[in-house]
Amino acid sequence: MMVLITGGSGSGKSAYAEKASVTLAGEGTLYYLATMQVYDEEGRKKIERHQRLRAGKGFQTIEQPVNITEVAAKMEDSRKTVLLECMSNLTANEMFSFSEIKQPDEVVEKIYKGIGLLKEKTDHLLIVTNNVFEDGITYDTATTDYLQALGKINEKLAEFADVVTEVVVGIPVPVKGCPVA
Repeated sequence: MMVLITGGSGSGKSAYAEKASVTLAGEGTLYYLATMQVYDEEGRKKIERHQRLRAGKGFQTIEQPVNITEVAAKMEDSRKTVLLECMSNLTANEMFSFSEIKQPDEVVEKIYKGIGLLKEKTDHLLIVTNNVFEDGITYDTATTDYLQALGKINEKLAEFADVVTEVVVGIPVPVKGCPVA
């Protein structure tokens, strides 16, 4: 099963995604695919908060800020549930982490290929993404390209996901399929 979880910043989507992952994993192996790169104290605090939230839930963390096609080789050959946190970070990392800024279509294709591989290699794949499209602000070209890439990725993921849930003020709202408890 593939589950896409979206919502605004601070909406509770991470807590919901962790709970849903634990529920789906049952007795299988539970992986947390961390995509955030730390650049400052605020980022470090966010990661520490997420680590505290995951403590004791059985997650095995794989740090993979880019090249998610490499993740399958880092997992055991058993029943597995993967929580990818989060698509917004992964997209930014792929687009801006190298000496040149990649084109949106190149980033979309690379990430979608990686997600396809993960979906094949897992029993359950849960992906957290951000809703960053409703602020009405006009951005520079690089930021606009990033938003377009993330939007295309989110559309493709929603199309192929079994379940899409938006988390609003901590409440899971079904968009497609039945939310995981």
